[in-house]
Amino acid sequence: MAEDAGGSRGSFSWLGHSAIEVRTPGGRRILFDPWLENPRSPRGPETVDELDVLLVTHGHSDHLSNAIDIARRTHPSWPCIHELSLLLGSELADGDAEVIGMNKGGTVVSHGLRITMVGADHSCGDWVDGASEPRYLGEPVGFVVELENGFRIYHAGDTQANADMRLTAELFKPDLAFLPIGGHFTMDPRGAALATEMLGVTSVVPIHYGTFPILAGTPDELRDELRSRGSRVSVLAPEPGAVIPFP
Repeated sequence: MAEDAGGSRGSFSWLGHSAIEVRTPGGRRILFDPWLENPRSPRGPETVDELDVLLVTHGHSDHLSNAIDIARRTHPSWPCIHELSLLLGSELADGDAEVIGMNKGGTVVSHGLRITMVGADHSCGDWVDGASEPRYLGEPVGFVVELENGFRIYHAGDTQANADMRLTAELFKPDLAFLPIGGHFTMDPRGAALATEMLGVTSVVPIHYGTFPILAGTPDELRDELRSRGSRVSVLAPEPGAVIPFP
């Protein structure tokens, strides 16, 4: 796992696509949507040797892939949507992970972190070998995580901009948002700029872009869209694997 360059603030690394690795001010390790076999990831899933909290926003393979194998090796706490917890009950042995089934609006405390599940506007299902229809793994979600120092991060998962983001802002007051910008399967930079405004965050990190040509949105386009709205929100767009202190 990446070393913390953020001191008491904590830090994050974007590992390509929607995978985000967080080191909290208290030294806890969080991993969001760990598809680490994505073309832009600087590290493979086998490099994750310590993990406290695993968070997967939905059951599409470009988010859930690698998560179960990582959990088997690192034994994290894994809060997740109820239906995904049912699958994990059949896939993981006792002691592999502390699976916590929950649902949107719920909050759990794990390793001193407050983890709240919020809504996302997307789909959720994937093919299983030998099945005649996609497997349903519960509705897609996002997560707001309050770190030990009170700083709040929001990982939106896959979503379009939607009015519920105003409720997320009012209820949970995130400071920094990880938002998809690629378009086609999620919102594009224009939608992400509106989402940023609704969320009221001071910093935004683009995710779910550049993995494949179809995910064509760029951080510069997001900056342009934010400027056109009169926003001064900071866009943090590091190279994959760079360790970035939280603002």
